[in-house]
Order: sequence, then C-alpha cells, then structure tokens
Amino acid sequence: MKVLVVGSGGREHAVIRKLAENREITKLYCAPGNGGISVQAENVDIKATDVEGMVAFAKNEGIDFAVVTPDDPLVLGMADAMEEAGIPAFGPSKKAAQIEGSKVFSKNLMKKYGIPTARYEVFEDPAKVIAYIEEQNSFPAVIKADGLALGKGVVIAQNLEEAKDAVRSIMEDKIFGKSGNKVVVEEFLTGKEVSVLAFTDSHTVVPMVSSMDHKRAYDNDEGPNTGGMGTISPSPYYTAEIADRCMKEIFLPTVEAMKAEGCPFKGCLYFGLILTADGPKVIEYNCRFGDPETQVVLPRLKTDLFTIMRAVRDEKLSDLTIEWDDGAAACVVLASGGYPKKYESGFAIEGLDETGSHEGVTVYHAGTKKQNGAFVTAGGRVLGITGQGKNLAEALEKAYAAVKEITFPKVHYRTDIGKK
Repeated sequence: MKVLVVGSGGREHAVIRKLAENREITKLYCAPGNGGISVQAENVDIKATDVEGMVAFAKNEGIDFAVVTPDDPLVLGMADAMEEAGIPAFGPSKKAAQIEGSKVFSKNLMKKYGIPTARYEVFEDPAKVIAYIEEQNSFPAVIKADGLALGKGVVIAQNLEEAKDAVRSIMEDKIFGKSGNKVVVEEFLTGKEVSVLAFTDSHTVVPMVSSMDHKRAYDNDEGPNTGGMGTISPSPYYTAEIADRCMKEIFLPTVEAMKAEGCPFKGCLYFGLILTADGPKVIEYNCRFGDPETQVVLPRLKTDLFTIMRAVRDEKLSDLTIEWDDGAAACVVLASGGYPKKYESGFAIEGLDETGSHEGVTVYHAGTKKQNGAFVTAGGRVLGITGQGKNLAEALEKAYAAVKEITFPKVHYRTDIGKK
C-alpha cells in the first residue's frame, strides 16, 4: 500500500516512523516533509495547506491512504477532499476540525453540553475587551485568539499593560491574521496541566497514554509561549482515578456533543487539561496529534498504528485492543537560538549519523533539511530528542545525554524538562 502523510514537523516524523513498522505499506510519501523524514519517506514538494495540489498528487500517484496531521489543512477540509476523491483518509472533517479551528466554537460547545472548562467571554471589539478586563481586574488574565495561531495564540497577561499589548497585537496588528478577529477572555485556572490524545471513530474513544508539555521558551516556565520545548509521558499527576473522571466527564461527552452538533469527530482528538481543586477541566482541544506530545506517546504504542488509523476511519475502533509500553518517555526539543521570535537557519548539525539518528535515543526531525548529504537547521524547532526507560528518570537521563552530543550553532534547549 502507498500511504501519504501530510506535514513537515517532528510530529509527522513520529507518525512516519511508526507507520514504517507496518509491512503492508510498501511506499511512504510525506508532503512537504523534511530532511530527517526523507530517510524513511519520499518528500513531495507540496505545501501542507495546498488542498487541491495534495489531492491531485494523491490521485496521480495512486495513494491508498492519506494521513492528514497538521491543523491548517484539516480546518481547510483536506480530509473531506481526499475522501471525495476516493482516497481513504485519517483526520477529522472540516466541520469537526472547528473544535480547534475556532476557540469560540469549542467554548460554546463546552458551555452547551456542560463539559468542565474555565469561565469565558467572547469579543469582537478591542475596546470592549480592554473595558471588560479592566472591570474584572483579575490577573493573570487569559486572552486567546479565536482561530489557529501555530500554537502561540494564547497570552497569559500578568497585568493590564500586558493585556492591552496582547489585545493590540492580536486584534489590531493582526499578528495571527484573521484568527484574531475575535478573542476569548478566560478566567485563569490553577493546577497541573496534562495532555491526553485520544483515538476516536465518533462512537468509541480510546485515550492514549498521558503526557505533559513544556510550552514556555526558557527554564522555570519563563519566556514566551512556543509550540512546545519538550514533553514527558506519562504525566505523574494523571492517576487512574482522574483518568476515569475525564472519560466520564470530558472525553465521552465531547465526542457525543460533536455528534449531536452534526459534526462527528473521527481521528485524533487532543484534550489539553488542567487538574484543578474542582476536578479536571478542559483548557483547549486540538483536532490532531500534538507536537511534541506525539514524540513521547507514539514510541510507547505497541499496537500497529496503521491498523488503528484504518479502524478509526472505518468506524471499527471498538474491534481493537490497543496496548502501550508501561515505561516512560521524555523528549527535549533543540531549537534555533531566538525561537519563537527571530532566528537564523542553515547551520550544520553535528552528532547525527548519515540517517539523522543518534545511538540510544530516537531523533525526530522537526526543522531540518538535507544538504550535500548532511543535515542542516531549517526551522525554529529543529530536533526532538526522545529517550525511553523503565521510569521517567531513566528516560530523561538518556535524552539529556544525547542532547549534549548533538549540537549546532546558537542551539537553544530547556535544561529542566520533566524536573518538576
């Protein structure tokens, strides 16, 4: 079988490495892919958001199955377009992808169906947002762009000045384009954050092992929000009792709510949770695998990923028993200096072999390209170094040992992933 994976980051590399374990798959393509991905899949120079171009390639190449992983093409309806062209696809429909594509949609869904989340208000007028925040006078204040923003559309303002700056940037300067036409202002919740990805075919929900992302650029959770600087799995705070509550109060109700709204969700549904004193609540939904959570979750998956993806697409997930490794995994992201703001690319990466790997760990390529047979930096987040072990301490030790041996000019990484 020929399989096409859409995307170009560390998440896609993790998906491709897992799909490559299936012997039915004779050829893997990735569009647009990256340097590390090219070792296991043929890169295709088509933008992830080019729905027409992607479908045309899939038809011409006789693709048997498409895996659409990034948020942008899902929100644009790429999974629907593949299915309409007769190509089975893993990924939610355009209507279902609204759960991530619009914060207003997801917050209203939770309010309507009683799914626990933070109190919120929606605004379209910058002046009204500021007036509301002044009136509430409660900080930190959480300000979210309504639409997609590369995982960076959330600002936690510590004071009124920061709140005004955030509203100006999002709604007036339009740093995220149309995604900032509306904003959601939420109460700030305290507690431990946990990420749980789940396979769902719109009837059955199978949560994956838990993980914990580290969003801030610098140690001690300081600096600007990023796409994620590292992650661990499992989360030490996500107990069996909490998992049971989440299934009853959040996971199943969300999937049922989406069905009731006429947009059944089939694919990977990401639950960004916070464990508060009042119980678990939803911070956000994503309509796809998280990045870099996928880089610690999929290495622990024992069941064949392609079999799961087909079962999700065919609404036969209840037929499968999905098994996980009971150890731990930790991923440390090596980023370009200056990320998530201004950074330089094109630096040679040292410490990788000719396949882009390093002994003792799994190296996921996020922003790399192959140049004259060598790997060079080509993005903000460059590599994800994942260590596995019988416990978190062992996994972290392996990851950080490799991090010291893999380098490039101006490399930046956090030294405290998993410490807390």
